[in-house]
Amino acid sequence: MKTFRGSYTVMLTPFTEDGSAVDEKALRRFVDWQIDNGVPGLIALGSTGEFLSVSPEERTQIISAVVEQTAGRIPVLAGTMNAQPPTAVRYSKEAEARGADGLMIISPYYYTPTEDEIFAYYAAISEAVSIPIMLYNNPFAAKVDLSPELVARMTKSLENIRYIKESSGDLTRVQTIRELTDDVMTVFASIYYEGFLLGSKGWVSPQGNYLPRQSADFFNFMFEGRMEEAHRLAKIFQAIDSIQAEGHPMYGHQDYGKVLCRMVGQPIGEVRAPHMPIRLLGKEGKEKLARLQKQLEDAGALITEKAA
Repeated sequence: MKTFRGSYTVMLTPFTEDGSAVDEKALRRFVDWQIDNGVPGLIALGSTGEFLSVSPEERTQIISAVVEQTAGRIPVLAGTMNAQPPTAVRYSKEAEARGADGLMIISPYYYTPTEDEIFAYYAAISEAVSIPIMLYNNPFAAKVDLSPELVARMTKSLENIRYIKESSGDLTRVQTIRELTDDVMTVFASIYYEGFLLGSKGWVSPQGNYLPRQSADFFNFMFEGRMEEAHRLAKIFQAIDSIQAEGHPMYGHQDYGKVLCRMVGQPIGEVRAPHMPIRLLGKEGKEKLARLQKQLEDAGALITEKAA
């Protein structure tokens, strides 16, 4: 099995301008651009990829195109979550058959399942596939929190559950999960700078969509002990997060990423409903985009400095 570590871009999904179809040509171009910029891994159909807004047929198309275009150059993980366990199993088996190197799966959402129900959900998927599974703990979206104790239980019982995207916002989780799993579980922490200091080995990076080189460099700097350079990048990423989130509920600002992709020369369409494109936000959208543009410029300056 491949080992996953570093800044993995959780990909935006390119749609045609009217949103009626997946723009496969743009998707393939986007994959090559990510790889050319040193991204160590890609994740298709995460929250950033609007996985709830695509049809089963489009899901197959997206995963197939990403795997085929990547052509083994870097690992590809596929988001195969679904609130209905048999559907999640079917999606997971198909992703493996299409060549995905791993899966990223949030717990059943909307409902509030018990820990035994969550365990059974992941066990059914684990038994159906042989590739690694990255748990996705996001209590904001799923309404349940994967406790470190439950994570340890799954890690000890299900041999292909060896990664977790830990997005609870609780920094203590990194060390606790490592301790309870005897350091078998690899943590990808949402609080990436401080998380690394506590032992995380990766980051599921939305910013990698429009700052792929900088996103990849961030964890490379950390691994190399270049902490000042990593911290400067982290401040830019955090500023981008804060600007996008202002005035919006969690995950209510997806179109900013697509507009930022256009700003760096990678047009990938707009979001699908119920998300609103920024052009409909009027003055608010224009003001925030100007601030985001400044952050992109600052990130570009860092790359210039490094090359000098």
